[in-house]
Amino acid sequence: MWISVGSLALLTPMHTEFPGSAVASGLRVLSVAELLRSVRDTLERRFPLAWVRGEVSNLSRAPSGHLYFTLKDGAAQVDCVMFRSRAAALDWEPREGQQVEARALPTLYEPRGRFQLTVEGMRLAGLGPLYERFLRLKERLGAEGLFDAGLKRELPPFPGRIGVVTSLAAAALRDVLTTLARRNPAIPVVVYPVPVQGEGAADRIVTMLARANRRAECDVLLLVRGGGSIEDLWQFNEEALARAIRASAIPVVVGVGHETDFTIADFAADRRAPTPTAAAELACPARGELAARVADCARTLSREMRRRLQYAAQALDSCSRRLVHPAERLRSYHQLMIQLSSRLAFAFSHRVHRCQAHLAELRATLVSLDPTAVLERGYSITTAASGAVVRDASAVRPGERLRTRLAKGEIESEVKKS
Repeated sequence: MWISVGSLALLTPMHTEFPGSAVASGLRVLSVAELLRSVRDTLERRFPLAWVRGEVSNLSRAPSGHLYFTLKDGAAQVDCVMFRSRAAALDWEPREGQQVEARALPTLYEPRGRFQLTVEGMRLAGLGPLYERFLRLKERLGAEGLFDAGLKRELPPFPGRIGVVTSLAAAALRDVLTTLARRNPAIPVVVYPVPVQGEGAADRIVTMLARANRRAECDVLLLVRGGGSIEDLWQFNEEALARAIRASAIPVVVGVGHETDFTIADFAADRRAPTPTAAAELACPARGELAARVADCARTLSREMRRRLQYAAQALDSCSRRLVHPAERLRSYHQLMIQLSSRLAFAFSHRVHRCQAHLAELRATLVSLDPTAVLERGYSITTAASGAVVRDASAVRPGERLRTRLAKGEIESEVKKS
């Protein structure tokens, strides 16, 4: 007998062959897995990688990083999967409702028996020739240095007037004006109306930027428009507009499209905003934030003034302690004079005593060297007629007269024999 148990059919050991059955006809019985694998292989051989265009719906990103979504058009839809390694390579974020072109491999998901596309790459619809043209222009202008960070000007922190370059019919204008009014209604806004889509729009934007610079009535310019396809935004990819933005003497903030939309104007701008609303927030300081900053500055100033007054009071106290009444200063001076006089008298007396002692030492030394002191001890000094001291008897001749000096008196004598 035949029993269905998860495969297409299972033939039990005990069975009955019926006329027209697979066994009777000699056909091979396939399991579900075998059948689906065969169908999958046939699909992948028959349909290699191909570009498929459609609208993204039912988009979800799994915790693993894989993207799951449905690609549909007006007549059909197909499930798609884009694995994490491929999804991470995207330089933009897919979202619901986008028209995309997916480079995909038709296949069959065997566990569910479901036809699906395995997406290897994806781009926004229309990014074929236009996107290649965008990349070439971006590379050329970048190599020229038009996008260098050193050329970017700082936005004024406190603009006196803000200019908005956009279409009067653009929803972006309403968003920008609403945001500016909410953040700081005291800042005047000048609108420079110009088409932002369609043939020749780029040249007209260039002309309007030049006019805004000639009038020089704004401190910052916002060039904005809402989102759209690459064709809708293409006027912002024109080289003339990029050069006009860099030539502007007034800083330019570009807010074109949605957060994932990038144009050449974004790279040329002094600041790029992901949306028109974000452009308004970048250019306009919030009144509440300014009030908070003023309050903070006031608190800081108050603390600093209080600290300086405290320091001044301490310095005054220090000076007052050093301040002495003239009479007190005179008394201190008189006491100092008395002390100095006493010290001078003591020093003088000490010096005199030291000199007297030294003089006594010199006198004693001199006395010890005085020849008369020798005579007092019984010695005498004999001199010749010439006055020379006689030290040797052979130095005198007989008949020569000598003089001998004693401690008291002198004796004259004549040499009889020598």
